Amino acid sequence: MRNRGKQLKQDVTMDVVSEAGSMAGRRCSGLSALQVVLIVLLIIMTVVCVSLIVVLVTRKTDTDPAPLGEPYLIGVGRADCTGPPAEIPLMGYANPQQTAAGIHTRLYSRAFIIDDGSRRVVFVTADVGMISQRLRLEVLQVLKEKYGNLYRQDNVVLSGTHTHCGPAGYFQYTLFMITSKGYIKASIEPLVNGIVKSIDIAHSTMQPGRIYRNRGELDESSLNRSPHSYLNNPENERQRYKSNTDKQVLVLKFTDLDGDGIGMISWFAVHAVSMNDTNRMVSSDNMGYASYLLEKDKNPGELPGQGGFVAGFSSSNLGDVTPNTRGPRCVNTGLPCDYLNSSCPVGGTKMCQASGPGEDMFDSTKIIGHNIYMKAKELYANAVEEVTGPIQAAHQWVNMTDVTVKINDTHTVSTCKPALGHSFAAGTTDGGGGLNFTQGAVEGDPFWDGIRDILLGKPSNQTKECHHPKPILFSTGEMNSPLPWHPQIVDVQIITIGSVAVIAVPGEMTTMSGRRLRKVVKEELESVGTFRNTEVVIAGLSNIYTHYITTYEEYQVQRYEGASTIYGPHTLTAYLHKYRELAKAIAQDRVSGLPVGPEPPFFTNNLFNLLAPAAVDRKPENTSFGDVLEQVLPLYRQIIWGVPGLGAAGAVAPTGVGLWMLPG
Repeated sequence: MRNRGKQLKQDVTMDVVSEAGSMAGRRCSGLSALQVVLIVLLIIMTVVCVSLIVVLVTRKTDTDPAPLGEPYLIGVGRADCTGPPAEIPLMGYANPQQTAAGIHTRLYSRAFIIDDGSRRVVFVTADVGMISQRLRLEVLQVLKEKYGNLYRQDNVVLSGTHTHCGPAGYFQYTLFMITSKGYIKASIEPLVNGIVKSIDIAHSTMQPGRIYRNRGELDESSLNRSPHSYLNNPENERQRYKSNTDKQVLVLKFTDLDGDGIGMISWFAVHAVSMNDTNRMVSSDNMGYASYLLEKDKNPGELPGQGGFVAGFSSSNLGDVTPNTRGPRCVNTGLPCDYLNSSCPVGGTKMCQASGPGEDMFDSTKIIGHNIYMKAKELYANAVEEVTGPIQAAHQWVNMTDVTVKINDTHTVSTCKPALGHSFAAGTTDGGGGLNFTQGAVEGDPFWDGIRDILLGKPSNQTKECHHPKPILFSTGEMNSPLPWHPQIVDVQIITIGSVAVIAVPGEMTTMSGRRLRKVVKEELESVGTFRNTEVVIAGLSNIYTHYITTYEEYQVQRYEGASTIYGPHTLTAYLHKYRELAKAIAQDRVSGLPVGPEPPFFTNNLFNLLAPAAVDRKPENTSFGDVLEQVLPLYRQIIWGVPGLGAAGAVAPTGVGLWMLPG
């Protein structure tokens, strides 16, 4: 362009000079000296002006910014999914004493729909402990009834923030029903309705817009709660990273075509357990508080849960990551806990508790939530890298009890039927178990094994060998009464939005597991040149819950996370294999050829509910909850008077002011 501009300048200049010179030669004999000087000046000015114009035109062309990509259609929506705030178990700590008794913050589902003109995807982050298979299946069923084949299992991702303070009872597998006191319709219906409504709102508000991405690091808001397990990973692998937790925060900024913000999704790896297991109020915890703060910023004058801007904060590979940044100590002595098994000399694991940065759990929730909010707000404000390109989605159902992976020419490894180890019962430093179990157990306990054998039956030799070195406490894959205790069929899913790939992970990946998965997916997506500079992020607790996913090396230590890796030591290897296949199909544009896999069950019989009826909440005959007992009047008059030290009816009032509301 610059060469063409230079040639244009030379050609124009020569033409002007030649023509002017010819005219001057013809007329010079009849002109005065002053006129000749003026003509020469005119010629010079013309040449200079033409040269400047050419230079400006060519310079502008060279420095123009790259054109914006094609806009997406974008919709955002938010809906309440709080559920019953009383007498229902809270989901997360598996503490039978932790039943709801009020509301700290309401719970919301936040939905984001992105469409490139030929394909669309839906991402939902909901204030729940995790997405259960039953919850996902019921949501997809309602979406199919409303929208036909528009929203399906392959293009809808449902992710939980992992709050441990939401109503339980939305599972269909026996182990979860036992800890939740059953399958509770009063819990699952508000979740289904809230998630669907958030998608409805996003669907109805779709408009042309743009997406920008940004990432940064957030310090002093997370801590690895199983550093001993992390140190068992290869040293050369650990040296690639400066921390034993992932500090990065990824933000997607959604705007309309005028550049006005309409929404944001942020991912950060930390457990939503700032509210501890003594809490009995429904709460969205630190992630929900971050959403509240950013939505308050972007929706001035609106009440919480209202306003057009939707801020979703999503979980990631948080398996070994706690927000309790002061770390664990023995609460009865103030001394450090045992490093290897997180227990105390007196009181065992129950006394070894981690605490957050605040004065109490409410303060810690605010501090960690505020930290997450501030980093997301900063990244959102400075997000200028536009996300462009087509949308794609790949999904399969996989029988995770029967995955075989060839790791080299001579060796293959396989997954196992589900089982939980002894350290599962020890809990974590965020919420320890009440019995004499400890983390890091690689041998069984004869007492507890004997009770298990009598009540539940012995694990088979095949299962014990498959899970080695895990000492099995519950062989859940061999327990099917009244329904299977754990799932076999699991969702694996990736959605790509231009240069951003979101991996929907059905559980809690540890820090290093997540790093390995992101690396594999990024390499596969970029292997054929279809993707470049790809941002890969893990959306944890998505679509179905399968406990934890550790690395093979972390599994050997058998802390809580390893004991809760239910498909055995090669669980991560199997997931890496399956997600690699999805990424390859996306990169090669052959998603349509992927096998769907075995469809998961939808149980209708043998679902049980162990909750006793709430007698005080029963309504009178021939009435419904929500009926108006006495209608308000259309107009009232407000009367305020001041009586020093007295309020209405002579009662002492702190302000010395009385107030009456009278019919108008």
